Amino acid sequence: MAGLKTKNLRVAFLSWKPVLMIRLNKYIFIILAFCISSSATSSELPAGFSKLKDIAPDIKEDIRYYGSHNFTGHTVPGYKSPECWLRTEVAQALKKAQIDAQVLGLNLVVFDCYRPQRAVLSFINWAATNNEATKKEFYPNVEKKKLFEQGYIAEKSMHSTGLAVDIGIKGLNFGTPFDFFGKESWTENTRTTKVAENRKLLSHLLSQHNFTNYPREWWHFTYKVAIDAPVYDIEIE
Repeated sequence: MAGLKTKNLRVAFLSWKPVLMIRLNKYIFIILAFCISSSATSSELPAGFSKLKDIAPDIKEDIRYYGSHNFTGHTVPGYKSPECWLRTEVAQALKKAQIDAQVLGLNLVVFDCYRPQRAVLSFINWAATNNEATKKEFYPNVEKKKLFEQGYIAEKSMHSTGLAVDIGIKGLNFGTPFDFFGKESWTENTRTTKVAENRKLLSHLLSQHNFTNYPREWWHFTYKVAIDAPVYDIEIE
C-alpha cells in the first residue's frame, strides 16, 4: 500500500513538473528583467535634469573631472562620460547667457556641472592623503589640509543638486586656470585691468539670468531657487 502511494505521488509530481518549470522560469525571467531595468535606470538623469548639449549645444563642454587634468591628478569617481548634466531650468538659463555671449562674439565653456556625491566624498578622501603631486599647479600657496577650511573644497556641494556650474568664456584670460586654489582666483582680486574686465563680463552674463558667483572662485556660479534641492549620487554615463 505504501509503495502504491509513493508511486502515485511520483506520477503526480511528474505530471506537475512541466507546469512548475514554466512558472519557475517565468519568475526567473521577471527577476532578471527587474535587475536589468534597475541597472539601466541607475545611470539615467535624475528627475528634472537635462543634458546641456540637448538645450544649449553651442556651449563648449570641457569636463575636467572626467580626465586627469584636475587637482586630484586622476579621473574622479562618478564621471564615466564628459557630459554636463544640470537641472533643466539651469540649462535653460545658461542657454540665455550663451545667446547674450554670442551677441558679443563670444562662447561659454563649462568645466563642471552636476557632480555625483561620490565625487565629493573622493575629494574628502584625497585631502586626507599625503599625495601632493598637483600642488605646484593647483594650490602652490595653500596647505592641502586647509583647502576645506579656506573654502576651496566643500564637504557638501551645490554641484550635487544640479544647481551649480563651473564656467568661463572660451579664449579669455581670467588670471588663473580653473580650480586654482588661492587668493589669485578670488573674483575681485585681480592684477590686471583686462582680467578684471573679463571676470566682470562673465559675472554680468550669468547674473542677468539668476546666477550668483562664489567670491573665492571666479568660475563658480549657483542658480538661485526657492526650493531645497536634493543631492544625487547617480554616475554620469
